[in-house]
Amino acid sequence: MIPTVSASAARHLFLGAQGLLDDPARRATVPSLQALIEKLGFVQMDTINVVARAHDLTLFSRLDGYRPEQLRKLLEDRRSLFEGFTHDASAIPTAWFGHWKPRFARDRERIHAHAWWQNHFRGTDGARVVGDVKARIEREGPLKSSDFEHPEKRGPWWGWKPQKAALDFLWRSGELMIPRREGFQKLYDLTERVLPDHHALPCPDPEAHVEWACASAAERLVIFTPKELAEFWASIEAAEAKAWCDRAAKAGRILPLAVEGADGEARPAFALTDWEKRLAKLPEPPERTRLLCPFDPILRDRTRALRRFGFDYRFEAFVPEPKRQYGYFVLPILEGERFVGRLDPKLHRDRGLLEVRGLWWESGIKATKARKRGLDDALERLATFVGAEEILLP
Repeated sequence: MIPTVSASAARHLFLGAQGLLDDPARRATVPSLQALIEKLGFVQMDTINVVARAHDLTLFSRLDGYRPEQLRKLLEDRRSLFEGFTHDASAIPTAWFGHWKPRFARDRERIHAHAWWQNHFRGTDGARVVGDVKARIEREGPLKSSDFEHPEKRGPWWGWKPQKAALDFLWRSGELMIPRREGFQKLYDLTERVLPDHHALPCPDPEAHVEWACASAAERLVIFTPKELAEFWASIEAAEAKAWCDRAAKAGRILPLAVEGADGEARPAFALTDWEKRLAKLPEPPERTRLLCPFDPILRDRTRALRRFGFDYRFEAFVPEPKRQYGYFVLPILEGERFVGRLDPKLHRDRGLLEVRGLWWESGIKATKARKRGLDDALERLATFVGAEEILLP
C-alpha cells in the first residue's frame, strides 16, 4: 500500500511551492523579488501587452509592491537574472547559468537541422549570415534586430528576416545574451561580455545535469510525475526523469504515492519525503481574489491545472477570433485556492481605462456580493498597477 494525498493537500502544497500562499502585501524590494523568482525557478516573459507583460502580471500577483523597474535592475544592472529558454523565453537566476550549457549545445543542433528554421535563410548562405551578424556585434557592441537591414520585407514573427533568425539562433545556442532591452526590443551582445564569469564555467556532465534538473524541479513542485519533472525546465528527456525518480525512490529521497485529482481519481506520482511536514507549516491562502497571468506557473501545464484545480484553461490569443470561447488574453480568477472564473481585460492606455470585455464565472459559482467585492478589489489593484484611472465592467 502506498499513501494517498488528498486533492486539497496537493493543491495547497503546489500553491505554497509556487509562492501563492505568501503574504502579497509584504515589502517588495529588489532582493525580495530575486528570492521570489528563485522560489518559482523562473518567470516566463512574453511580448503580448494587452494589459501588462506576462512576467509583470505573474510577479505582481504575488507581490503587491512589485514594479517592472525592479526586474530590470536584476536583469540589466545586477545581472543576477538572465534571459534564456525553459519551455519558452524566461528570466532565470544566473546562478544556474552553467546548466543551460547542455541546452545551448542541444538547441544549436536542433535549430540548425530544422527545416522550418532553415526557411528563414532561403536564398542566402545561412552560415555566412550567422557569422556576419556575430562579427558585427563583436565589432560594434550590443545591437537590435532593427539594426540589421534586409531588402526583402517578410513581416513580423514567422516571417523573420535572416539576420533576425541569426540573432535568435546565436542567443538560443548561448553565443549571444541579452544585456538589456529598449522598449521591449532585445539588444544582443557576446555572452563573454555580458556574463564573463559564468560564460567561463565548464559544462556539467550529463549525470550532474539530470540530478540538478530533477532535484530542483522536485523542490518547486513537491508532488510530481516524472513527466512533470522533465517539463519543468524542459532541459531533459522524460526517460531521464523517470530513471532519476526510480533511483531517488530506491535511495529514500522521494516517495511513491497516489494523488487525488479534482475529479476524485487517484493517480500515481512521487513526492518529497517531508511533504507532510511542509504541508503542516504552510499558511492558509491570503483572503483575497487574484487575477493570474495566462502563463502563470500553476497554469502553465494545462493538464495539471485541470487535474489539480478542476480548471480547464486554454490560451486563445492565437485562435481566430470567431472560434474563441472567451477572449484574446483571458485572466483566470483565483479565490483562495479555487479558480472561480475568468475575465477578458483590455487596457486603453490613451484613455487611462481598464476595460473588462467579458466576465465568466465557473459552473456552480455564485456571484455573491462578497465575491463581486473581492473581484472589484482585484481589479482596483490591477488598475493601479497598470496606471488606469477608470474600470469599465461589462
